[in-house]
Amino acid sequence: MFAFRTFLFFLLHLSFLTLRFLAAASAACHVDDESGLLAFKSAITHDPSGMLQNWKSGTDCCKWPGINCLSGSRVTSISLVGQSGKTNSFLSGTISPALVKVQNLDGIYLQNLRNISGPFPSFLFRLPKLLFVYIENNRLSGTLPQDIGNLTQLNALSFEGNRFIGTIPSSISRLTGLSQLKLGGNFLTGAVPAGISQLKDLTYLSLKQNRLSGSIPDLFSSFPNLRILELSGNKFSGKIPNSISSLSSQLAYLELGNNSLIGQIPDFLGNFTSLDTLDLSWNKFSGTVPKTFAKLTKIFNLDLSHNLLVDPFPEMSVKGIESLDLSYNHFHLGTIPKWVTSSGIIYSLKLAKCGLKFKIDDWKPSETYFYDYIDLSENEITGSPIQILNRTDYLVGFWASGNQLQFDLSKLRIVKTLKYLDVSRNKIFGKVPAGITGLQKLNVSHNHLCGQLPPSKFPASAFTGNDCLCGSPLSACKKE
Repeated sequence: MFAFRTFLFFLLHLSFLTLRFLAAASAACHVDDESGLLAFKSAITHDPSGMLQNWKSGTDCCKWPGINCLSGSRVTSISLVGQSGKTNSFLSGTISPALVKVQNLDGIYLQNLRNISGPFPSFLFRLPKLLFVYIENNRLSGTLPQDIGNLTQLNALSFEGNRFIGTIPSSISRLTGLSQLKLGGNFLTGAVPAGISQLKDLTYLSLKQNRLSGSIPDLFSSFPNLRILELSGNKFSGKIPNSISSLSSQLAYLELGNNSLIGQIPDFLGNFTSLDTLDLSWNKFSGTVPKTFAKLTKIFNLDLSHNLLVDPFPEMSVKGIESLDLSYNHFHLGTIPKWVTSSGIIYSLKLAKCGLKFKIDDWKPSETYFYDYIDLSENEITGSPIQILNRTDYLVGFWASGNQLQFDLSKLRIVKTLKYLDVSRNKIFGKVPAGITGLQKLNVSHNHLCGQLPPSKFPASAFTGNDCLCGSPLSACKKE
C-alpha cells in the first residue's frame, strides 16, 4: 500500500512538473521582451482595429501579431503596418521608451500607423543589434538628434512622413553602413549636408517633400550603387549637378520635381539606360529637350510638365510608356506622338496646352482599356472623344476644357471609376447625363447643353454659360 501511495505521489508530482513545463513553454517569451512589448501596448491610447488585442501577459509573445523571434525565444523585430484603405487601421499614442528592454531587436517597422506621436525615440541608441528602422507616416515631431550619427550599425533608416523640423544633422555622415536613407515628407530645412557623400553604400536616398534649400550638392559620384534618388518637393535652386551623370548605368528613379531648378535639361540624362521614372516637373527648365532622350527606350514614367521648354520635342523610341506629362510648356506638338499612341500599357496621358491641333476621331490609340487619366486641356482639338472614352473601363479623370470638341454629352458612358470630368469651354450639346452624380468634380460650363439637370451636389459654376440648362442649382425649369 505504501509503495502504491508513493507511486501515486510520484505521478501527481510528475503531472505538476509537466503542467509547469507546458505553462512555461506556452509563455516562452523572455520576461524582458514581454515587459517591453506590453509597455509599448500601454502607451497606445487608441487601437480601433485591434492590432494589439492579442498581446496578452503570460502568452508566447513570439506568436503575437507583428512580432518575430528569429533567435530562439528572443524577440528580434516588431512590425506593425496600417492599411491605407481602412479608416480604422491606425494606432494613437506614443512609442514607449521601455522598448529598450527588447535588447535583441534588429528591426523596428512602425509604418502607416498615422497617429503615433512624440519626439525622436532616443532609446534606439541603446539597442545594440538594431539594423533596420522604418518609422514611417506617423506624427513624430521635434528635431532629429545631433548625435544621430552614433547609430553606426544601421543598414536602413527611414522617418519618412512625419513632422520633424530643423536641419539634417551633419553627423549623419557617420552612418556609413546605410543602404537606405529616407527622410522625405517632413519639414526639414537648410542645405543637404556635404558629409552625406560618405554614405557610399546607398541604394535609396529620399529627401523629398521637405523644405530643403540651396543647390543640390554635386556629390553623386560617391554613390556607385544608387538606384533611387528622390529630391522632389523642396526649394532647391540652381542647375542639375554634373555628378548625377555618374549614376547613368544604374539609376532607375530620378525625381527632382517641384523645386526651382533652372537651365537646360542636361544631355547626359539621355544616357540613363536603366531609367524607369524621370520627374523634372514644376521647375524653371528652359530650352529644348535633349535629342539624347531618344535613347531612353525603357522609361515608363516621364513628367516634364510646368516648365519653360520649347520645340522641337525629340522623336523617342519608348517601347511602352505608362505615364506621360508634358503639360504647360511651350510645345507645339500638333498631334499625339506615335510612340505614345502605340503604347499598349499607358494609363496616364497629360498633354494640356501642348499645341495639339487635330481631330480626336482620327486618334487611334492601340489600347484604351488601361487609361486612368487623360488631360488634353487648352488645345485646339476638334471632333468627338466618345469612341475613345466609351472604350475605357477604368477611367478616373478626363480633362479637355478649352478645346473645340463637339459631341452629344448624353451619349457618354460614365464608368463607375470616373471621378473627375472637365469639358468646359467647348461646343458640346445634348443633356447632362444622370451618371454625373457619382463624380467628385465636374465642369461642363460654357457649352451648348440643354434640358433639366439631374440631382447633384455641384455648384452653379459647373453648369453656367450653356444654352438652356435648368433645375437646381440653376433656375427652375419652366412648366409647359
